[in-house]
Amino acid sequence: MLMALFSCGKETKTTDPHKEEKHWSYEGETSPEHWAEIEKNSDCSGKSQSPINIIDIKAVPSSPEERKLTFHYTEQTILNKVRNNGHSIQYDFERGDSLCNNNVTYDLVQIHFHEPSEHTINGVRYPIEIHLVHQSDEKNYTVVGIMGIEGGESHFMQRMESYLPLEVNEEKVIDRSFDISTILPVERDYYTYQGSLTTPPCTENVQWIILKNPLELSLEEVLELRSNMPLKNYRNEQPINDRKVYLIRDVKSPTS
Repeated sequence: MLMALFSCGKETKTTDPHKEEKHWSYEGETSPEHWAEIEKNSDCSGKSQSPINIIDIKAVPSSPEERKLTFHYTEQTILNKVRNNGHSIQYDFERGDSLCNNNVTYDLVQIHFHEPSEHTINGVRYPIEIHLVHQSDEKNYTVVGIMGIEGGESHFMQRMESYLPLEVNEEKVIDRSFDISTILPVERDYYTYQGSLTTPPCTENVQWIILKNPLELSLEEVLELRSNMPLKNYRNEQPINDRKVYLIRDVKSPTS
């Protein structure tokens, strides 16, 4: 069984929540267990950290009307560049695609990957998690997390991986239109909760949208992505504390 969407302190001036940092990593003395120690001005020791383990039977049912979510993805949005930042493969987009979450617009900033997944569902860790990072004008985030399972080939992943391989710190300028709407399932049930970025500075200004239905992709596609990233570039699940996870069912509204 394979993989889903999304990574993530104090607010910074950059619009890129995954700007490369040399003082943290996923192994040894700078691994996630030590981030709060080495990132003194971060939120990495906060009470609303991500990722978490989502327990389905504990999720609070909520209606689409209560928590409005609409995607506005077009075929004309420009994929600016792809880069290997040493922590993940990251695809940066020009302004165009967006989503509306509870009446606030968030522009798609970038897409990146974690292998295996950071979020777990009922204790199950998937082989890959895709994070679609959206940012509002107020510099808050809505991150869409998509899990993946082993199955048939994914046209979305084939297009993404056509720009690989990349060495660490290497980037390619693409400047081509990219339709990401194909990654969204027809039935868009999702979990949502308030959390943080999953990499330093671990800013606690993220509304997470974890799609319940995973993306199907082939083993070859997973292995191709894995060969271009650090192994096990994930943070373990964090205490949920007093936060609630909501489950929204039957979200089938089309992109527009």
